[in-house]
Amino acid sequence: MQIDARRQVLESRFTPWTPMTLDERLDRCAAEYAERPLVVTDEVTWTYAEVRDLSVRLADGLAALGIGPEHRVGILMTNYAEFVPAKFAAARTGAISVPLNFRYRAEELAYVLRQSECTALITMTGFDGMDYLAMLDEIAPGWESGGGEALPDLRQVIVLSTDGRERDGAMTLDQLARLGDANAGASAGGRRQPGDLGDMLYTSGTTGSPKGVLVTHDAVQRTAYGTALTRAFQDGRRVLFSLPCYHMFGYVEGLLSTMLVGGAVIMQTRFDPGEYLRAIEQHRADDMLCVPTMTVALLEHPDRATRDLSSLNALLSGAAPAPAWLYERCRDDLGVSELCTGYGMTECGGAMTLTLPEDPIEQHVATVGRPKLAGAAGIPARDGALVEYAVADPISGERLPDDAEGELISRGPTMMKAFWGKPEETARTLRGEWVHSGDLGRITPDGYVQVTGRSKELYKSGGELVMPKEIEELLCAHDGISQAFAIGVPDDRWGEIGLVWIVRAPGSTVTEQEVIALCKDNLARFKVPKRVLFARPEELPMTPTGKVQKFRLVRQAQELLEHAAT
Repeated sequence: MQIDARRQVLESRFTPWTPMTLDERLDRCAAEYAERPLVVTDEVTWTYAEVRDLSVRLADGLAALGIGPEHRVGILMTNYAEFVPAKFAAARTGAISVPLNFRYRAEELAYVLRQSECTALITMTGFDGMDYLAMLDEIAPGWESGGGEALPDLRQVIVLSTDGRERDGAMTLDQLARLGDANAGASAGGRRQPGDLGDMLYTSGTTGSPKGVLVTHDAVQRTAYGTALTRAFQDGRRVLFSLPCYHMFGYVEGLLSTMLVGGAVIMQTRFDPGEYLRAIEQHRADDMLCVPTMTVALLEHPDRATRDLSSLNALLSGAAPAPAWLYERCRDDLGVSELCTGYGMTECGGAMTLTLPEDPIEQHVATVGRPKLAGAAGIPARDGALVEYAVADPISGERLPDDAEGELISRGPTMMKAFWGKPEETARTLRGEWVHSGDLGRITPDGYVQVTGRSKELYKSGGELVMPKEIEELLCAHDGISQAFAIGVPDDRWGEIGLVWIVRAPGSTVTEQEVIALCKDNLARFKVPKRVLFARPEELPMTPTGKVQKFRLVRQAQELLEHAAT
């Protein structure tokens, strides 16, 4: 079925848009797709009906423990199958879900548990060398019976054994389900409204401490429908991803959007290119979610030539720009005919823009797409677009013409309600109806958004303001450069100097001298970086969703330069 025809099918099914809570959405899907697989891993395959039934049992167990409306339920879990019913169980009680970054160290985990005032925590025992039971011992000794003085709001910890261990006195996820069996119907009184808060999702922390973003049940579903409609999901779409479900990328672009068409999520707990390729073949994935560094690893892996990838047709590449050659190789070497990239932020409800799968590759490279198509779930005055974008002066906040460069601001039905416990931060970001992103960009005459930089990443060299994006785009157009990250590094003489981190393209031997020469030939003198450092993709400091943490690149550069000086 062609793209336009698939969109027409979706619009006919979801017009008018019917707001519902997350657990109501699962129940609706389970009634329609009961025996279809929803969650697929190498260990288990759970149908829609099975996920619904387990979520009810877990919800009744939580309710029996006293968890109900407006409590916070933390979920500290990678992409195990159990994440999905646990997530919907929290919604079913009326509580606010707080999915947590499983890469947090003890100090970071203590901060978010305390700041979010979690009433209950569902955690795995360990993953990838991390010991969450030991972390809890360090944070709140005696946590098996409550959080004590360290975490006074925490009443109950439920443990999923992921490495064969259990803890005496701690409730297991199986025990919670059995408690639900003994208290069937206990969660029925927790039913909330679609406009009530459903999730508290912490920002990824690319520029500082994470903040808890409060969004409603209905908001994330509108965003998910915008994805399905813009990308023209077919019935039963099967989406492969390892991007974590505690973040909007895995949660909305993966799980929620796929549910709307009775599809399946093929979840992996970590990214391994060989395992990705095997899973495409074994589970017949027709779509996958990646960030550019992941895609490069897939293309370079020797198994690419031996695996049957004939089912794969679509790719969503997000979190960072990708050069044209990467999209071309996805098309030529992976057989992907429907490519998309996008842009958004947790405060807006996730990805708000997407390129269309029918767009030429040049559009994916030059822009981050246009506001998602959302039909009846969108803004009527904007022809059903999910969101409206505008440009504002980053200092005064005054509106600028669309084609002018300024701070990108947006409004629509998916925007956050507030940052949890941070009224000053909320006031700075949410001004009236508009979310101020902190990102710099412009809007093209055909409505596509271009991101030109991050206001917090601008730096001065010799007293002149430098926009890293301009340097990065120039360098990434070079065949020998896969990724480039321009930063300002403190300098005794200049205050700040420009430095650029380079990730070479496969087989490239591009040198520091070549990079500097390219910049000198194409940029004003004050924009030319004074130093170049090289890194492999795996050495870049990243959030789990693939965003490079530039403040850590600055620290790494300082350490290397100081070491070289001695």
